[in-house]
Amino acid sequence: MENQRPSEYISGGPQPGGMYFAVAHGVHAVRLGNEASISQTITVKNNTLYALTFGASRTCAQDEVLIVSVPPQLEDLPLQTLYSGNGADIYAWGFRATSNVAQVIFHNPGVQEDPACGPLMDAVAIMELFPPRPIREHGLRGGSPPVNKLIKCVLPPMQEDLTSSLPGWIIESLKAVKFIDSKHFNVPFGFAAIELVAGRESAIGQVIRTNPNKFYNLTFTIGDAKNGCHGTMMVEAFAAKDTFEVHFKSQGKGMFKTVSSKIQAIKSRKRITFYSSFYHTRIDDFGSLCGPVLDQVIVFPLH
Repeated sequence: MENQRPSEYISGGPQPGGMYFAVAHGVHAVRLGNEASISQTITVKNNTLYALTFGASRTCAQDEVLIVSVPPQLEDLPLQTLYSGNGADIYAWGFRATSNVAQVIFHNPGVQEDPACGPLMDAVAIMELFPPRPIREHGLRGGSPPVNKLIKCVLPPMQEDLTSSLPGWIIESLKAVKFIDSKHFNVPFGFAAIELVAGRESAIGQVIRTNPNKFYNLTFTIGDAKNGCHGTMMVEAFAAKDTFEVHFKSQGKGMFKTVSSKIQAIKSRKRITFYSSFYHTRIDDFGSLCGPVLDQVIVFPLH
């Protein structure tokens, strides 16, 4: 890797000066100091969608930001919100290659008074994503990001359809959503689902094709991930002018419910959005955000 400004290859644990670096996914990590960058040039396929996964955590500054880029695509990733209980989150950031070579860059734009501060980086990997295809009986498009045997990953906010790390879906919110797998969490159907972890600041949606003035049935399942997330949950769904709320009482034991509603198309495109109405934390860890699980979203025409 290319080192442009001060950065440091560190080992997890106590550090000189009384600091402690928690390396969640191994023994070593890279600490990006003030205005530090690391980069690597990789071979890719032109016009192909990729998910870049990496572990990232802040050290001491509440407002630490990590800039992730594969020029010309770039995103500011705020690290002040912690979504996992082990001190570091795994992110999956999507980008589309514009040539057969891509430069992956991680940059810390901040300048902290304590030079020992700066975000920690580890567990970097990349995977090709396949274009989402419409599911005939569902009416929506679907796809999955890589999990890289790391149990779960956070999908950064404000990801557009063409470059989303969850193919076919748009992360519409200012905060992230979480992709969870069935091996380590309770997932109502299939191998994976989405956990809405940041209340109204955690929203996911998709634009689907419809026939104007026709009626459709929207069905989806909500529940909890059996991860200690508990309390009164509510998921709100928006489909153009149609809005409805679904309540769910979670005891953190992996229960779920399926609901359906009739919606009407106004135009040839209809945007469907889901978000959690409330904020939740785990019963055994009040510092980690959690929320209702969203799965098995289906839209089909009514005759």
